[in-house]
Amino acid sequence: MPSLAEINALDRRAFTAALGHLFEHSPWVADETWPRRPFSDAAVLHAGLCATMRGADRSRQLALIKAHPDLAGRLAQQNQLTAESAKEQASAGLNRLSPEEMLLFQRLNDDYRARFGFPFIICARLTAREAILVAMESRLANAPEREFQTALGEIEKIARLRLDDHLLGVRPESNLWIQAAVFSPR
Repeated sequence: MPSLAEINALDRRAFTAALGHLFEHSPWVADETWPRRPFSDAAVLHAGLCATMRGADRSRQLALIKAHPDLAGRLAQQNQLTAESAKEQASAGLNRLSPEEMLLFQRLNDDYRARFGFPFIICARLTAREAILVAMESRLANAPEREFQTALGEIEKIARLRLDDHLLGVRPESNLWIQAAVFSPR
């Protein structure tokens, strides 16, 4: 497991390689955070990464949101999720849906994408399957800007848990999985 001191000592390329996975298919967040080193602790590192994401222009933020897969969607069914996303969705039981539940998730994913133009994002590791369904239905009523900001907030939670895993040496493909998150909301 890498220490924060080791992460702070990495050159830009190695830093991006080490932390690029924290934001789904968007290593630019880590790359553009590198100049802010050194980070005094994990919370400061996470805050720096989130500041980079929040400071990006809207098109980059939208691309980051769109890089996330649908929950229990086509990529999950075809085993094409990133290791992190697969483990996160499994933690909420989304890999064990009945055919009826699968259809419900597909319908809600489609409705959500049609309304907002991007996938529904929620930190699945912190949310039970039933609560995810309730959130999907209720968030359909949100205004588009509110939902955009909600998606970014959920991405911040996901990135924090992934960072904690990285610092603790937990690999997404391993059987180890941190159940109690060291995440504190903003």
